[in-house]
Amino acid sequence: MDYRDAGVDVEAGRAFVDQIRNLVHSTFRPEVIGGLGGFGGCFQLPGGFKEPVLVSGTDGVGTKLKIASAVNRHDTVGIDLVAMCVNDVLTSGAEPLFFLDYVATGKLEKEQLTQVVAGIASGCKLAGCALLGGETAEMPGFYSLGEYDLAGFCVGIVEKSQMLDGSQVQIGDVAIALPSSGVHSNGFSLVRKIINEGNLSWSDRPELLNGQSLGETFLTPTRIYVKSVLAARQAGLEIHGMAHITGGGLPENLPRCLGKNQAIKINPDSWTIPPVFQWLAETGSVSPEAMYNTFNMGIGFVLLVPPNQVEQTINYFQSQDISAHAIAQVIAGSGELLELPY
Repeated sequence: MDYRDAGVDVEAGRAFVDQIRNLVHSTFRPEVIGGLGGFGGCFQLPGGFKEPVLVSGTDGVGTKLKIASAVNRHDTVGIDLVAMCVNDVLTSGAEPLFFLDYVATGKLEKEQLTQVVAGIASGCKLAGCALLGGETAEMPGFYSLGEYDLAGFCVGIVEKSQMLDGSQVQIGDVAIALPSSGVHSNGFSLVRKIINEGNLSWSDRPELLNGQSLGETFLTPTRIYVKSVLAARQAGLEIHGMAHITGGGLPENLPRCLGKNQAIKINPDSWTIPPVFQWLAETGSVSPEAMYNTFNMGIGFVLLVPPNQVEQTINYFQSQDISAHAIAQVIAGSGELLELPY
């Protein structure tokens, strides 16, 4: 017997690396040293920093991958993978420098996984970071044929004096919300349960979703906020805190950017909830409390700014074709999120 008899094709793995080489190289920044194929990726720190702080983040895509397999579309989940990591790193004020991926599968399907890596490369370009390397693991008997899982790891950099850690947030600061592109990459175990128990198909086109299929709707990739938010800081906007609205929704994530003895009071009527969340709530008979504690409800990222910067911040993002709304204010408290509609 040999390794191929056991279900692992080493030659196919080498051919896959050759196939994705140009995708990886297309993301490289000037600081990348060497190319694809070494035991480690090498990256030289950019100049101009007095006290550079490295900020790291890691995440996956979760059961959204089940939908990608069900509709045989794999070019968006790679963007999700990058987004979940770089948006987290961004909350510290850091610029993402490089990204690494880990792909595990039962059998290496080159065309399928090339689509995945193409999405990862697209996400890295959107975030301005280099796809420095990765690992592909063929694990027969652990994953079924056609199944794969993704994990990602990102490193960013920020000047220590510009780092956001909650201490800059002040009572009276206003929360400015930037819109999500949909469900992003959280809550998909509930999404899939609603679809399954409703005997629905990913090709169904509910009227509430303006004729878009369920598969297209739920595979919409997570929005990457890096370039627009970093540009806003460089333009002189005073941002005291940031929150990436991921698993746990607004109740879990928005208070994470607060300082000590602070809370945040939300105005739930200050933004329009996208139709996809109305459809989920109605189709699955999901309570408002469960909706807000599971999904982002149309808000993907939040900035905390002083009151005298609210209008300027909103105008700036609108000039970049990004809608922005003041949705809450920081008050004295113990880390609570108040006035949610349940």
